[in-house]
Amino acid sequence: MLVLEGLHLRAGDFRLTADLTVPKGAAVAVMGPSGGGKSTLLSAIAGFLAPAAGRILWAGRDLVPLAPAARPVGILFQDNNLFPHLTALQNVALGLRPSLRPTEAERDRAEAALAQVGLAGLGKRYPAELSGGQQSRVALARLLVQERPLVLMDEPFAALGPALRAEMLALTRQTLMARGATLLLVTHDPGDARALADLILPVVEGRAHPPRPAAALLDDPPPALRAYLG
Repeated sequence: MLVLEGLHLRAGDFRLTADLTVPKGAAVAVMGPSGGGKSTLLSAIAGFLAPAAGRILWAGRDLVPLAPAARPVGILFQDNNLFPHLTALQNVALGLRPSLRPTEAERDRAEAALAQVGLAGLGKRYPAELSGGQQSRVALARLLVQERPLVLMDEPFAALGPALRAEMLALTRQTLMARGATLLLVTHDPGDARALADLILPVVEGRAHPPRPAAALLDDPPPALRAYLG
């Protein structure tokens, strides 16, 4: 499980605290007003922001001293982070072989991942030759092949239309939950949270609050979250 213990984050004048536990294998929607610290929280867990105090524990091990690449974390942020000089297939294969020399079996896995997200036959295209939604799906395919036990996603499907977004959310949940991964997904959409999440982790008023059952929280949100959801 993921434990944020006495965590204090600072970014300029911004402050965020957290004392909470996320159960292993849970799908968690991270929700709250814009600028409230949702992306900051994910950045700290991923290792891109050093805490001012506290610990980030995964399976009892403190991740804070570890570099991002050494953490058991898969990441998909809003900008997708595709390499423009690599094909879609090469971008996905990076999740398996950073040296860009995948084995035949790894190439097959990368191609299967592209097919899984609806991009079969597009592996030779470069990011500039793909739509924004297709680029999002390439990034999702790369994330899925990594098979990391803790997955962080920051509004990864914002470029997709409603039907395709719902399909990608369902695929993400099915794939990650089948292998027992833990998912933290930032979203502003209550519908996405209901479709994907077991729990919701509210980030409001400078604090990341402990996760609560998704349906119960959305049906009766606390005042600070109610003001955000409308």
